[in-house]
Amino acid sequence: MRASGKTDAKVTATKAAKAVKKGSFKKERKPRFSVVFHRPKTLKRSRDPKYPRTSNAGKHSKMDQHAVLKYPLTTESAMKKIEDNNTLVFIVDLKASKKQIRDSVQRMYDIQTKKINTLIRPDGLKKAYVRLTADYDALDVANKIGII
Repeated sequence: MRASGKTDAKVTATKAAKAVKKGSFKKERKPRFSVVFHRPKTLKRSRDPKYPRTSNAGKHSKMDQHAVLKYPLTTESAMKKIEDNNTLVFIVDLKASKKQIRDSVQRMYDIQTKKINTLIRPDGLKKAYVRLTADYDALDVANKIGII
């Protein structure tokens, strides 16, 4: 029994020696055709969070009509606009869009607007020129609001 174990070991050893002499373990170098090394693209898994990182409770719009329209402007030039151009001038929220301004004016004062021009003043406030339709008179609306 011992003899057969030794012969098996001898046979495997001679096979291994032959393989080493033959040089079957030659590593071949992969040719590179570019001088710059480009990191190989690996698997990018899509995000699959186990829980939300931020709360979405109460994420509805906080811009109601009272937040959009801050206050009407009562300067001389604004009064001139009211009289000549049938236009009311408001200071509005900086993030308010023209559509939001139109909706707010319509909800608060029950008036239809023809067009709205906005600008951001140098002091960082947004001014909105609200031109009323011919059906409404800006002077009457200004009186109702309490500007004049």
